[in-house]
Amino acid sequence: MMHDRRSFIAMAAAAAAAPALAELAPADPLAGKIVVNVLGGLGDPNIEGDGDPFTPRVLAEAHASGLTAVNTTLGYVAGPGDPFETSVRSVAEYDAFLRAHPKDLLKVFTAGDIRRAKDQGRIGIIYGFQNGAMMGSDATRIDLFGDMGVRIFQLTYNPPNQLGGGAMAPGNPGLTPFGREVVARLNEKRLMVDLSHSGTRTCLDAARTSTAPISINHTGCRALVDLPRNKTDEELRLVASRGGFVGIYFMPFLDPHGHAHAADVVRHIEHAVKVCGEDHVGIGTDGSVTQIDDLQKYAAALAKENAERRATGVAAPGEGPDTYPFTIDLRGPDQFRKLAGLLGGRGFTPRQIDKILGLNFLRFATDIWGA
Repeated sequence: MMHDRRSFIAMAAAAAAAPALAELAPADPLAGKIVVNVLGGLGDPNIEGDGDPFTPRVLAEAHASGLTAVNTTLGYVAGPGDPFETSVRSVAEYDAFLRAHPKDLLKVFTAGDIRRAKDQGRIGIIYGFQNGAMMGSDATRIDLFGDMGVRIFQLTYNPPNQLGGGAMAPGNPGLTPFGREVVARLNEKRLMVDLSHSGTRTCLDAARTSTAPISINHTGCRALVDLPRNKTDEELRLVASRGGFVGIYFMPFLDPHGHAHAADVVRHIEHAVKVCGEDHVGIGTDGSVTQIDDLQKYAAALAKENAERRATGVAAPGEGPDTYPFTIDLRGPDQFRKLAGLLGGRGFTPRQIDKILGLNFLRFATDIWGA
């Protein structure tokens, strides 16, 4: 009996202590929050080759990161291959990947799907293009890709194409007549027009031509670092004034020497909020959440990739064989929590941080795609 009584007392004491212990445990700052990476992806940078990118590690780290949804680049971006065929195959391939992981992934068609992903503990995958070359000369191809689930259409990559000028296009050309037709078709179909990578004239032309708000999903602020991949205050202000969205990336272009850090991300977010207002700024990291295990090995692969980009003419000033395409101290599964903490340390309120992490894009997506 004495033994039973002592056991009962021990259990009661443990139960009484449990709430106190729970209070000591740090609360997850992202619990219940919507976190949207408006340009990124999910994959393991430690693994070479093609195939299903959604390995157990990738999925586990994506869930652990607090990520709700991510805009993943599909289709033709640059290099050889027919842009239209490449893009159709890419979308079909990704559909197969998502079908293989129904408990973890959800294809996003509307803003409501982002909320549904959060409620169901899944990761929303937003299909996006980063080059309008697959349009050929036929704007009705937008209908096809829209029916396939593509929701974000970036008009140009760094070089020029038939829609307009990219950030590296000689002479800073504007939106072409066909580009205006494409923008009008995207507006009609309630699909997102993205001006990341565009030249200044093409960006301003598209923002003025579009009857719906547009986005610049991954960029930095040229007022802070004068590189072509960053956007001028004029571009940022115009996009925001028309109800649009601007995502700040975690890329080398945030630093004039190409070695960006978390403080640079915060600095560019602060400037973008000053120019655009707190309702129009978010994040488009241009990266994944899976940690790189061997940076030395990765650096060798990066040098090779940079050489290929230079050979095909798509590399931009500010990127090189020794510049990581991420911020060295803001990567891995804790990147969003760390960013939230850094923003809080700079005086951003919890509500403002929630907007930057995902609510601003959710509002914008609701305007374009519907709830």
